[in-house]
Amino acid sequence: MKILLSVLTAAASLLFACNPTRNDHQVNKDAYDVITEKSYVYREFKPAASPEMDSALRLRKEITDYLDQQGFKPHIAGKDSLLFHRANGLEVMIEMPAPQDVWSMNTIIVFDPVKNPLFVNLHKGTAQVENYIKAK
Repeated sequence: MKILLSVLTAAASLLFACNPTRNDHQVNKDAYDVITEKSYVYREFKPAASPEMDSALRLRKEITDYLDQQGFKPHIAGKDSLLFHRANGLEVMIEMPAPQDVWSMNTIIVFDPVKNPLFVNLHKGTAQVENYIKAK
């Protein structure tokens, strides 16, 4: 009898824990830049001229041109907090840290609503984006 009662108590606890209608953890979405469509997110800034910045901008342009050709829409990050809405109803929250160098200033996040977001490594070129697009 004790075992049955323990099993029923555990099952009830699990049922209440998995209840999707609970509102214990509401997120203030006003604090987030909400992304719902097939797009790529980047920061807009005024770069200081340097050979490293020129290189980063050239690589960023190569990748964003490719994304434009593949039907992704550009989205300038309005906030450092991003909220991606996936097609299956899940939400992915990302806090973008303050840029520490030329490469982090040029961060690109690719988002397709049926997939998780992809942080693009500018040094890897378009191959990583091609793989992201092809993956199911």
